[in-house]
Amino acid sequence: MKALIYDAPKTLRFQDVPMPAMQERDTLIRVEAVGICGSDMHAFLGHDSRRPAPLILGHEAAGIVEEGPEKGRRVTLNPLVTCRNCAACHSGRENLCPQRQIISMPPREGAFAQFVALPPENLVTVPDTFPLSKAALAEPLAVGWHAARLGLEALHPAMEPRALVIGGGAIGLASYLSLRAQGLPMVDIVEPNPARAKFLSDHCTAQILPKPERAAPLIIDAVGIAATRAAASAHVEPGGVVAHIGLGEDLGGLDIRRMTLQEVTFIGTYTYTSQDFQDTAQALFAGGLGSLEWFEERTLETGVRTFEELHAGTVAAPKVILTPWN
Repeated sequence: MKALIYDAPKTLRFQDVPMPAMQERDTLIRVEAVGICGSDMHAFLGHDSRRPAPLILGHEAAGIVEEGPEKGRRVTLNPLVTCRNCAACHSGRENLCPQRQIISMPPREGAFAQFVALPPENLVTVPDTFPLSKAALAEPLAVGWHAARLGLEALHPAMEPRALVIGGGAIGLASYLSLRAQGLPMVDIVEPNPARAKFLSDHCTAQILPKPERAAPLIIDAVGIAATRAAASAHVEPGGVVAHIGLGEDLGGLDIRRMTLQEVTFIGTYTYTSQDFQDTAQALFAGGLGSLEWFEERTLETGVRTFEELHAGTVAAPKVILTPWN
């Protein structure tokens, strides 16, 4: 099969590779669409020790079951494989499973390829009329859905129902759409990149700001660098909530003194639970997360150039979807 291989920092190659190694109970899926995530970019730059080269990256995918009794079933992929037997799994917090695996990290190869392998319980059926290119957005949207849910659950009911999302990439946009879908009426997005900001203003109803203008009860940091954590610390209202998704930098930015004195709740959010993924997919298929016209579609063969353009900041769309078969 053809695949895009992460070979070394800032080095990718598109070539023939063996078919995926199948673990017990795995199902083989023909990949029809796969998105590029910020974590793929971190790996590409050599900033993610969890993704050592050589490796097939990519975990935001949708496709068609290739073999077995469900051959032909259209599916979107929950890439997080868990043990289903530990306390975290039994309590519905599968994303905290100590034995969790995710495609695009060893021992599981990713979906920047024509085929990928996953257990059947990780597959969610996609309606026949729903495009698989849009179904691949379920994974990044689920990340935003999970953060939005946790942030809203932690928000004191006496506080104004208003949020600020820092970062207008796919996860920031997913957080905005999820907050709105979960009932929050007022959500602004901070995005300093002019091209990205214009794209967002053309494709969603949020107010797009180059920098935070006022404090907010709930802030979602979808970037996760020192500067955005500092902005979140400075602009969260007393008694408010900061939900942190981004993994751009490990250290710096949080004003721990202010967060302590103002009783600010800080929540680290990682991926999603199985229920979050299911809820996101159903909202996606029902139109509850908007028209989804905010991605650019390219072929997997252009992956090397696409990563270079993303790194250079010349891609306006929050998400690029790669198609392995055209």
